[in-house]
Parts: sequence; C-alpha cells; structure tokens
Amino acid sequence: MSALWIAHVMVTDEAAYGEYAKRATGAIADHGGVFLARGGAYEQLEGPDRPRNVVARFPSLQAAHDCYYSDAYQEALGFAQGAAQRELSIVEEIA
Repeated sequence: MSALWIAHVMVTDEAAYGEYAKRATGAIADHGGVFLARGGAYEQLEGPDRPRNVVARFPSLQAAHDCYYSDAYQEALGFAQGAAQRELSIVEEIA
C-alpha cells in the first residue's frame, strides 16, 4: 500500500533550505517518491501556519521510512536544521 510523506514548513533561511530541497529531491526520487504538492497555494484552517506544504507519494510506508533514514536524506536534512520549523509525517494511504 502506498504512503504519503506530508510536511508543513516555515522557512527561516531560504539559502540553506534551498540546498536541503535540492538534495532531498534526489533522495526522495531514489526511494520511489513522487511529489504531489510542493509549495503553492494553500488555506490554513487549523494549527500552526506553515506556508510551505509538501506531499510526496511513496510506493509503501517502508519506502518512505527508508528514505527518511537514508544517508542521502539525512545529509540533506542537515541543511534544513536551523533553517526551518517543520512537521513531517508519513501516512499510509487507503486502498
């Protein structure tokens, strides 16, 4: 069953976060991830406002998990630390 990687982000350092995004894109693709939403228009209805919202679909919950813990993604994540406030969840899709 496929899974969604859902991130809500408030970027505080555009340059560092841009480097994260560039590197993370490759790591996500390497694990079968495909972006469904990446920034763009949104409407905040509840919870903290995070103006960058990203949704990627992975072939499975395990693939999404493996991506997050991969060496390539963890290296990319180093650029996001201190450059953004983020929430990230992996959610299994309904069949």
